[in-house]
Amino acid sequence: EEDFEIIDKKQLPDAAELRNEERAKPEEARWSAPILSLAKKASENLALSYGSALRSASLVGLVSKPGSSDGPAKTNTRCHTMEERANLMNMMKLSIKILIQSALSLGRTLDSDFPPLQQFFVVLEHCLKHGLKVKKTFIGQNKSFFGPLELVEKLCPEASDIATSVKNLPELKTAVGRGRAWLYLALMQKKLADYLKVLLDHKHLLSEFYEPDALMMEEEGAVIVGLLVGLNVIDANLCLKGEDLDSQVGVIDFSLYLKETHDSDGKQDGGITAVLDQKHYVEELNRHLSCTVADLQNKIDCLEKTNSKLQEELAAATDRIGSLQEEQQQLKQQNELIRERSEKSVEVTKEDTKVELDTYKQSRQGLDEMYSDVWKQLKEEKKIRLELEKELELQIGMKTEMEIAMKLLEKDTHEKQDTLVALRQQLEEVKAINLQMFHKSQNAECSLQQKTEAISSFEGKKNEMLSSMKQMEERLQQAEKARQAAEERCNKMKQELAGRLDSCRQQMAQLDSKCSTLEKELKSEKEQRQTLQKELHQEKDATTLLKTELQQMEGLKKELRKLQDEKQQLKKIHEEQEQALQEMGLHLSQSKLKMEDIKEVNKALKGHTWLKDDEATHCKQCKKEFSISRRKHHCRNCGDIFCNTCSSNELALPSYPKPVRVCDNCHTLLLQQCSSNSS
Repeated sequence: EEDFEIIDKKQLPDAAELRNEERAKPEEARWSAPILSLAKKASENLALSYGSALRSASLVGLVSKPGSSDGPAKTNTRCHTMEERANLMNMMKLSIKILIQSALSLGRTLDSDFPPLQQFFVVLEHCLKHGLKVKKTFIGQNKSFFGPLELVEKLCPEASDIATSVKNLPELKTAVGRGRAWLYLALMQKKLADYLKVLLDHKHLLSEFYEPDALMMEEEGAVIVGLLVGLNVIDANLCLKGEDLDSQVGVIDFSLYLKETHDSDGKQDGGITAVLDQKHYVEELNRHLSCTVADLQNKIDCLEKTNSKLQEELAAATDRIGSLQEEQQQLKQQNELIRERSEKSVEVTKEDTKVELDTYKQSRQGLDEMYSDVWKQLKEEKKIRLELEKELELQIGMKTEMEIAMKLLEKDTHEKQDTLVALRQQLEEVKAINLQMFHKSQNAECSLQQKTEAISSFEGKKNEMLSSMKQMEERLQQAEKARQAAEERCNKMKQELAGRLDSCRQQMAQLDSKCSTLEKELKSEKEQRQTLQKELHQEKDATTLLKTELQQMEGLKKELRKLQDEKQQLKKIHEEQEQALQEMGLHLSQSKLKMEDIKEVNKALKGHTWLKDDEATHCKQCKKEFSISRRKHHCRNCGDIFCNTCSSNELALPSYPKPVRVCDNCHTLLLQQCSSNSS
C-alpha cells in the first residue's frame, strides 16, 4: 500500500550465491570488503529478526499452531508489520553506515545531490511513514509525516526556528515537502536525533498520528534514534527548493549498496573506520576548543580597544573640565565688575532723578499759580475784546497771516520732531545690534571695548543732536524776530489810524504787551517742558540700558548654571567609566582563568580515546550486559561506554556549548575541579 518496495528475505541473495558469482567473475570489479560484510550482516539480521518475530508471534498466539483455530488473517498482518519494521531498521543501519563511510572518505561538507544522503532521507521518510493514521478532511484523505514533526516545536522550543523557516518557504505547497525541508534543516543543525528522541519520549502524543504497531511506537524507533546520533559527525549544506521537495519520489535504490570499489580486507576497513572516528572526534574537540579560544581572544582585543578609548576620553574630559573651570573663574570676575558698575550707575541715576523731580514739582507749582492769575485776567479781557471785535477786523486779517506763519513754524517743529523720532529708532537699532554682538562675544574684554565704542558713538550722536537743537533754537529766534517785525508793522498801522482809535490803540498796546509777556512765559514753559521731556527720555534710555545689562547678567548666571550642570554630568560619566574599567578588569581575569581551565581540560582529553560500540558489551561501571532495553551511551569526557543509569548526569564541557552526557566518575571529578577553581 505504501509507495516503497518491501524487502523480503527471499529477495536477498545468500552468502553462497554471492561467493559463486564472485568466483565466476574474477576479472571484473568486485565488491569491497566492508560493503560485503554489511550485506552479510543485513541478511543475517533479517533472518534473525524474521525468526524472532515468528517465535514471539507463536508465543503470543499470533501464528496458528497445529491445533489452534484463530483467525489467520490477523496473524499474517501482524507478522507482516513485524517484517516491515525489521526490514526498515536494517535498511536504516545500512544507509547510515554507508553515508558515514562515504562522507569520511570525501572529507568535505555534503551537498543535496550526494546519492547516499538522498537514499538516507528516502529510508528515513519510509520509517516515519510506517503506521501513519489516515486523517479525513473536507478535501479528502491526508497521510503525511509532517504532523508529528510539528509537535517538536511545542515540546522543544529550540526547534521553533526550523518550524518558522519551513513555514516561510514560499515554494512549498504540500505537507510532504514541508516534512522533507524540516528533516534537511534538522540534519544541518546536527539535532535530528535529539528532536526525534523528544518525540519518542512523548508516545502518548504520537498515538494520535501512528498505529500502535508502528515503527515509531515500538523499540525499533528508539534503536533508529540511537543510530542517528552518529550523523552528528557529518557536515551538510543542503539546498531547499520547494519544487524538488514536493516532486521527489521516495523509492529505495538498492544498487547504491552494491557499488564496485577496490578490494580490501574487512578487518583493515574496521580498523580504519575506528581510527577515523577517533580522529574526527579529536578534530571536533580541537575545533570547538580553537573556536572558544578565538572567541576569547577577540573579546580580549575588543576589551583592550575599549579600555584605550575610554582612557583617551577620560584624558580629554579632564582637560575640558580644567578649561571650563578657568573660563568659569574668568566669567565670575567679569560678572562682579559688571555688577559693581551697574550698581554705581543705578545709584547715580536715582539721585539725579530725585533732584530733577523735586525741581520740576516746584516749578510746576509756581507755573500753576501764574496760570490761574492769567486765566482770570483773560476772562476780564475777553469781555473787553467782544466789544472791540468789530473795530479790529483789519487787525484780524493781519493776525491770520501771523497764524499762517506760526503754522509753518509748527510744521518745521513737527518735521524736526519726526527727525528726532527717526534718530531714536536708529538709536534703538544700534542698541539691538550691540546686544546681539554682546551675546555673540565670548570674552569680556571684547564686550567692554564694544561698549566703550558704543558710548563714544552715542556721545557723537548726542553732540549732533545738541547741534541740531541749537539750530532749532536759532530758527525759533529768527521766527520771533520776524514776529517782532510784524508787530512793529502793526504798531505803525495803528499810529496811522484816526484819533477815535487812540484810546483803543493804547488799550490794545497794553493788551499786546500783556499777551507778548504771556506768550514769552508760555514759550519758556514749553521749552522747559521739552528739556524735561528730553531728560526723561534720556533717563528712560539709561534705564533700558541698565535693564539690558541686568538681562545679560541673568543670561550669564544661566550659562554658569549650565556649566555647573555639565561639570556634574562629566563627573558622573567619569565615575561610570571608572566602574566600567574595573568590571572589564574582572572580566579579563575571569577569562584568563577560563583559558587556563580549557588548556587543562584539553591536556586531560588528549589521553582519552573514543571507544567503539562493538568493543563494549558490558557497562564499564556496573558491569551489566547491554541489550535492546539497556542501551549504550558514550561519556563525552572520557569516551568510554556506559548504561543510562551510570551516565545520566549532564555537564557543560569546554568542547561543547551545551550540557552533554557524562559518567558518574567524570561528573564527580569535574565538580571537584569546578569547586577548587571557584575557591
